[in-house]
Amino acid sequence: MAIKTTDLCDDHADALRVLAPIFGDYGGRHGFAGVIQTVKTFEDNSRVREVLDTPGEGRVLVVDGSGSLRCALMGDQLAAKARDNGWAGLLVYGCVRDAADLADLDIGIKALNTHPCRSQPDGAGEVGVVVTLAGATMTPGEWLCADRDGIVIAERALV
Repeated sequence: MAIKTTDLCDDHADALRVLAPIFGDYGGRHGFAGVIQTVKTFEDNSRVREVLDTPGEGRVLVVDGSGSLRCALMGDQLAAKARDNGWAGLLVYGCVRDAADLADLDIGIKALNTHPCRSQPDGAGEVGVVVTLAGATMTPGEWLCADRDGIVIAERALV
């Protein structure tokens, strides 16, 4: 049975932080949950690629791309790598590309929008830092659950 954010909000409202509803669905899986890992970057997906090269172990990668709408931080190749390495999902506070191909991949992907241009990798960014986006602060090791109704964060898994 899939975890529903609506049920979590009904049963655990005091234990949740709810992100503003600004993200669209781009992956083939619309519901996903897992322990958070973070990358903070600006128009550079170098650290995103490095993290997705590691075993995901069912985690969710939260990419704080500063909300930039000027390039994509991820496309079909990185998303396929994430799927193949066992990541449950990706939350990108920025853009993705290759939307039609992303929709065919069995991984959850939420992002602000799409953009056809890739980022310019230069090795910038930070991994494993606290990030704040869409009205919520997230710390690596916390738990994220996302579906078509929204995205919620808790200090620990609630299921």
